[in-house]
Amino acid sequence: MRQAFWVLVLACVFVTVDLQRPQQLKDYWMDLGQRKLREKLNTKPNTNVAKNVIIFIGDGLGVSTVTAARIHKGQLQGKTGEEGSLFFENFPYVGLSKTYNTDRMVSDSAGTATAILCGVKTKFGLIGVDDRTSFGNCTSEEGASVDSILKWANAEGKSTGIITTTRITHATPASGFAHSASRYWEADADLPADARGTCTDIAKQMIEGDGSFIKVILGGGRRQFYHRNESDPEYPNVKGKRTDRNLINQWLQAKADMNMRAEYVWNSTGFNSVEPADVDFLMGLFEPSHMQYEGERNHDMEPSLAEMTEKAIKILKKNAKGFVLLVEGGRIDHGHHASLARHAVTDTIAMEAAVKKAAELTSANDTLTVVTADHSHVFNIGGYAGRGIPILGVNDAESDKNGVPYTVLSYGNGPGYTAPREDPTTVNTSSWNYVYQSAVLTASETHGGEEVPVYAQGPMSHLFDFVYEQSYIAHVMAYAACVGPNKDHCKMAPPTPTTSGGSSLEFSVTKALVVTKMAVAVMVAVIL
Repeated sequence: MRQAFWVLVLACVFVTVDLQRPQQLKDYWMDLGQRKLREKLNTKPNTNVAKNVIIFIGDGLGVSTVTAARIHKGQLQGKTGEEGSLFFENFPYVGLSKTYNTDRMVSDSAGTATAILCGVKTKFGLIGVDDRTSFGNCTSEEGASVDSILKWANAEGKSTGIITTTRITHATPASGFAHSASRYWEADADLPADARGTCTDIAKQMIEGDGSFIKVILGGGRRQFYHRNESDPEYPNVKGKRTDRNLINQWLQAKADMNMRAEYVWNSTGFNSVEPADVDFLMGLFEPSHMQYEGERNHDMEPSLAEMTEKAIKILKKNAKGFVLLVEGGRIDHGHHASLARHAVTDTIAMEAAVKKAAELTSANDTLTVVTADHSHVFNIGGYAGRGIPILGVNDAESDKNGVPYTVLSYGNGPGYTAPREDPTTVNTSSWNYVYQSAVLTASETHGGEEVPVYAQGPMSHLFDFVYEQSYIAHVMAYAACVGPNKDHCKMAPPTPTTSGGSSLEFSVTKALVVTKMAVAVMVAVIL
């Protein structure tokens, strides 16, 4: 028995070595390439009508952020990290969108979100209006409004929802319902004197304008809806921003007048008590301003992005005609602006969890899911680091010309510039508050101007597999769902359901060899 025991131990060690470095075997790469080729050859376009559309916007989720988050996720699981993938990276179709604004090479979130959701490119800082509008000029809004896919969907009887980890009146979510010459006009107190009485602030447009039909509203930004004489329920020393009235009370009263069941919640306790079957409308505002980073989130006070996504889908899917849901992982962007890379990649992983939850609650046969970004950041992965080196750590392959080590991650500009440059081996670079170094000193790190990825699965997702203007995204989503300007898709006969949208299980030759070795080891142990 002792001999059998040691044979089994040695066999397990042998297998463990293979599991750690399967890439050493040519069979691994040959099998991987052939398997992926077969998967792609067997992928057939899904031309069904999209009953539902879910658009995930990772604010600032450029390619380098996706890569860093993928590696970090794998390393948290005890792996080297590079070989893994985020859930949405397994979607069958990937394209690239051009993110420039009509007046800027490098964009902001207002102009890009307007492009994604309304199908029209516009200037830097504008929300839901076209290029004829001048930034900050209230009267120039007249006649320039453009509607979003949420309004198109509502016109066809579908339900709609908006979820974000930023203020609900911030640039990306606001582009789903508001029309404004300035992204900064979130509350009435933010309007310049010459705009008051003529233009409407973004929060008020959510309650009285094109946002009034939205069934689910979840995010931050309570202060934009509270009167300036009212204290925040969580932070008594924080006051509201409004000069007119409490818009949350107005929203609740308006729904009651319509005999609709509406609930407002401001913490996890209230959120968790909401039963989807018992509400028609749900508003949850969980911070006076933006919600917390995922790495700092108080679970008793704020739900996760995945939890908000789950609740929203369960409410919206009660509509037999389907729904359109916007979900923003907004604080990825804020992590980058502060050069806090750990927060940026952690919030990316939190958004991935929300995408996965949405996939569990829907079917790729009738739900088009799109994951993209509004813009990128000047965020880099460089320096020839070895496999498995902590992505949040120091490059092991080389130092700068002065012999000072540098981190695997860095920024082209941002608050992390110092002269002379600090030796990162003297500090904890994996700290939540570590500010990653940059080449140029700026108060806030900036966006990047390169194309961003678009991952898609479900009906008409094959229409995303090339390089296109960002405004094209709205047109495909609307076409797939038979809403908006082009409803030709509705006239087609329903096709046979396909299985093209979704990730497949991987079982390679290398894994098969491992299982075989384990079986042989057990058999030898039993015989001896």
